[in-house]
Amino acid sequence: MNFNVISESLSIAWRSIRSHLLRTVLTVLIIAFGIMALISILTAIESIKYSLSSNFTRMGSNTFTISEFRMQRNGGGPGKKVEFDPISWDDASEFQQRYEFPAQVSIFTQATGTATLKYRQEKTNPNISVIGGDDYYLNTSGQNISLGRNFSVQDVSLGRSVCIIGADVKDKLFPGGKNPVGEQINIGPQKFRIIGVLESQGSSFGFSSGNSCIVPVTCLRRFFGQMSISFDINIMPSEAKFMDAAISEATGLMRSVRKLELTQENNFDIRQSNSLVTILLDNIRYITLAATLIGLITLLGASIGLMNIMLVSVSERTREIGVRKALGANNIAIRNQFLIESILIGQLGGFLGIILGVLAGNILSVVLKSSFIIPWGWIILGFMLTLIVGVLSGLLPAIRASRLDPIESLRHE
Repeated sequence: MNFNVISESLSIAWRSIRSHLLRTVLTVLIIAFGIMALISILTAIESIKYSLSSNFTRMGSNTFTISEFRMQRNGGGPGKKVEFDPISWDDASEFQQRYEFPAQVSIFTQATGTATLKYRQEKTNPNISVIGGDDYYLNTSGQNISLGRNFSVQDVSLGRSVCIIGADVKDKLFPGGKNPVGEQINIGPQKFRIIGVLESQGSSFGFSSGNSCIVPVTCLRRFFGQMSISFDINIMPSEAKFMDAAISEATGLMRSVRKLELTQENNFDIRQSNSLVTILLDNIRYITLAATLIGLITLLGASIGLMNIMLVSVSERTREIGVRKALGANNIAIRNQFLIESILIGQLGGFLGIILGVLAGNILSVVLKSSFIIPWGWIILGFMLTLIVGVLSGLLPAIRASRLDPIESLRHE
């Protein structure tokens, strides 16, 4: 088929589409809805993946955490009882002193997640997380200072009443852009001097580093010593390739610190910083599969509708087919004309569906405050699917049109 024949077939197909505008619009909308359902859900899932990857792995791929062990046991009544095996300050300190692997080791804990911070007449909502950390905590947790400085070794060893506040806390207590470094705030009845402000990192599924206040872990022990606190240990090897060796070394040392026998199981938990996002992404695969099936089923319905439309079109244009054959058009030309018309309708629907799908799917990106997602792979798949739908839906009507007898077609009213 040369270019002139293709151009003529496209021209005829376009005139036919415009002459049956209402029917064409409905068919295009059916296909567009199927593609939109597929692309929008998959775009939203890509947005969730991006948000998970950017927010839950801030600690870095080469960081792991030792935390208290939680075990679910069948209790005497219905359900399960959760038992905790907390890590004491002595355990955490001994581990930090004895761990000789090339890595940064940080001891930290969260005292409360419902604190209220005050500065003169300003105060925050009671949703501030008060965290006790040391001079390595910010490095191992993937956080940066935007104003001021980090804790010094002396701040931690002497348990000074200093703190580092999140960006949201700064905006609430110091409106108008005032520099809070050096100012004193109240955390409950205790006064703390601000030495730094965390860089804003946004929020992820309700959790925000901006709504936090970090104090030296030794200071936190002094003020919250009466509470039953379990300490966590962040470990960041000097290079990511040493991760497995660092975990093995840490596991053996922690067992020694906890005085476990060879036959006893670990009474502590070790998790990598990217383990949560890995689990969530694995579960999202099933959502992706379900969304794809829903979109494909919708497209199947759209293809059946397109086929019916094309069959009706063949019936209505029987006389036109007879005239074209009488003027010298062969069966291949007639078949290609209807096939191109079907493909053109399918591509119009696919184009509209992809645009609407990308826009609808990125609504979730706006909610999650993540980047605008353009799923090029799924867009290409959408065009391929509409091409397949157009070919399969138009093939039977096109073959039927090409086999019409020209004499009988001319007699058709």
